[in-house]
Amino acid sequence: MFNHHKLGSVETLYLKTLETFLRHVNKFVYICTMSFQLEKYKGIHPGIILERLLAKKEISQRPFALSIGEHPQTINAITKGRRSLNTALALKIEAALGLEEGSLAFLQTYYEIAQEKKKALHTPNLSNLRKSLFWDTDVSKINWDKQYRAIIQRAYERGNETEKKELEAFYGEYKIKTALRNTRRKPYTIYKNKQKA
Repeated sequence: MFNHHKLGSVETLYLKTLETFLRHVNKFVYICTMSFQLEKYKGIHPGIILERLLAKKEISQRPFALSIGEHPQTINAITKGRRSLNTALALKIEAALGLEEGSLAFLQTYYEIAQEKKKALHTPNLSNLRKSLFWDTDVSKINWDKQYRAIIQRAYERGNETEKKELEAFYGEYKIKTALRNTRRKPYTIYKNKQKA
């Protein structure tokens, strides 16, 4: 950056210190700029960003996938948000597209954080529900919104008062009544084959 040979030792030391300082300032500015740019994409699946980048650069998914040694189905599943992006693949994609190292992995992490926060908002207090109530299911994978009828019916068939109260607090009285309205199942009927005479 500077020609140190024509200066004295004090000036040389000063310039080296200044160069070091400027390098650190540039790094800081770069990190702040990068985090500001990534800030607007937090919570978005990195596959969506990848799909936009490929479209912007007019690169088809299949040739791109083959160029980085991946199956085209893998890249397609990632761009559709059906599959998460692991670190090794993120590094390959970033290198191939000239992206900052770690940017896609950063987005994947923040996407997973957003999903966990969303899940936490839509989950009852699990400490009030016995594990034996959902003995046949991984409780962490229950979709409490979509499967509410089955959950409520099971709790009212096999649950205790604490569990019922927890679900009442979580779902509300209307949803509980709706789910319980059709709980009575018709008994199985065995029909005998009618033989022709």
